[in-house]
Amino acid sequence: MTENTQTFETATPEEVPAIAERLKGEGYRMVQICGVTKTGCTEVLYSFDRDFSVRNFKVDVPFGTPVKSITPWYWAAFVYENEVHDLFDVEFTDSRLDYKGNFFRMSRKTPWKGKEAEETKEGA
Repeated sequence: MTENTQTFETATPEEVPAIAERLKGEGYRMVQICGVTKTGCTEVLYSFDRDFSVRNFKVDVPFGTPVKSITPWYWAAFVYENEVHDLFDVEFTDSRLDYKGNFFRMSRKTPWKGKEAEETKEGA
């Protein structure tokens, strides 16, 4: 019987590609990528599973900081990355399929991006 576990780890935006490559090599599947607005950044949560053990990586992405795409290792990540881009304005570079902010048709661009980021952008 396999033990079910779930861990939460922190990582930097620069570490994301190496984490994806390592986990792919270890047989993990990508479960999801999601985002939430925090003060000064968007927290992007990456979740991976192998044999009912889930590893989550919390990545604080400062507003305006790009993150390298994990689509070279997990093709399906393009859906999540485009979603996080459209909703939170996090740019994913080197994506295998980048909709360039047009994945969703919305009445307001990046609706969940932090108000703080909008004010900073307007004041620049």
